[in-house]
Amino acid sequence: MKVRSGRTVRDLRRENRTAVLQRLYFDGPLSRFSLGPVTGLSSGSVSNVVAELVAEGLVEEAGSVDSAGGRPRTLLRISADSGYMIGVDVGETRVRIELFDLALTELARVEKPLETQGSRRVDRYDVGVVVGHLREGIAEVLERAGIAAERLLGVGVGVPGIVARTAEDGAVVHGQTIGWDAVPLERLLRESRLLPETVPYYIDNGAKTLGQAEMWFGAGRGAQNAVVVLFGSGVGACVVADDMRPGRAVEWGHLTVRVRGRRCRCGAQGCLEAYAGAEALLERWAEAGGRPPVGADEETALTAMLAAAYPAPDADGTTAPADATALAVLEETAEYLGAGFSDLINLFQPERILVGGWAGLQLGARFLDTVRTYATSYALSYPASHVRIDLGTLGPDAVTVGAAILPLADFFARGGRRAEADPEEQSPAWQTSLRERAAQ
Repeated sequence: MKVRSGRTVRDLRRENRTAVLQRLYFDGPLSRFSLGPVTGLSSGSVSNVVAELVAEGLVEEAGSVDSAGGRPRTLLRISADSGYMIGVDVGETRVRIELFDLALTELARVEKPLETQGSRRVDRYDVGVVVGHLREGIAEVLERAGIAAERLLGVGVGVPGIVARTAEDGAVVHGQTIGWDAVPLERLLRESRLLPETVPYYIDNGAKTLGQAEMWFGAGRGAQNAVVVLFGSGVGACVVADDMRPGRAVEWGHLTVRVRGRRCRCGAQGCLEAYAGAEALLERWAEAGGRPPVGADEETALTAMLAAAYPAPDADGTTAPADATALAVLEETAEYLGAGFSDLINLFQPERILVGGWAGLQLGARFLDTVRTYATSYALSYPASHVRIDLGTLGPDAVTVGAAILPLADFFARGGRRAEADPEEQSPAWQTSLRERAAQ
């Protein structure tokens, strides 16, 4: 049966369920009485939807609250153990796998290091190795938490590079900087037969999953237009704006900031990433005469660089002189980042630019003020005067949290119904607006 708008009764019921679930999730616990105004539904519709959700175990009672002159009103909340999600971050130095309940409480985590097995950096991203880490890690977190795979709403995976989708292979990753050329990651995971066919995979760019997390729960909540920057070995960004409704990953790190400049790991010259990514930053320090710790991973080496450039006071209150080489490289990097931010400001005119990723969180506390100064000096004055540049608030786990939100978002968009295994059925629901959910 169709209503006048062309939507079916089933569509309307799903939308009503979605509205109730989202409001309980973001604003709960709430009473049935309170759900009416915040969802726009009649009291009868709220009662019917709540009855369904309680019967299905998705919603539970959470105490009561006094009402004005009447009986106490029962509060309702999402039942945290009514579903589970796995979030995966295929990062620069490790693969992180985390299991969450429906309230996004972490239940178990596994980290698998990515080690270079030869002279080429991309060896650490050998597809077979990464897929093996994913298979093992997913099995481990489920075993540690004692959760059956059938109870998963899905597995979200954040990856470096551009993610395309085909009818045959599902998500296909084009990760030029890590040597992935049209890797059919979703098909490879499906072929492992680790999970039932009814459990979907949601694979997207890591900057986009970071953006998803910050827009739902972090520093982006309430913003209509924002850019979330992922700053690690390389740099990327997610744009959430009126004309990019689901949030879109953009290859910001490969904007040219210097003609015939340094060679980027993508193969081009003069990319922002060749100057501002943590890997390039450490290389520039060494080239300038600095001494990064031998054999250390990038995170440890960057910590050492920051300690050299900004030495902490000794116990007696004296401070060693700063490493002039490290300080000069960092100050130059701040200017490159500021110029890169000015491009984001001029192109997208966001309300906020949020900096995340392990390197961004380390560096931001030290020179975010300097980056802001350069960004506003290089950008057009009007959009620069309306943007706020801050650190993200969700920490280094934001990519995995955002990845886990992908199946959760789809679950809510379907009115609390599990997705079918067919990827053609998944796409329309889970790619709904991050901006709308964050603003609600």
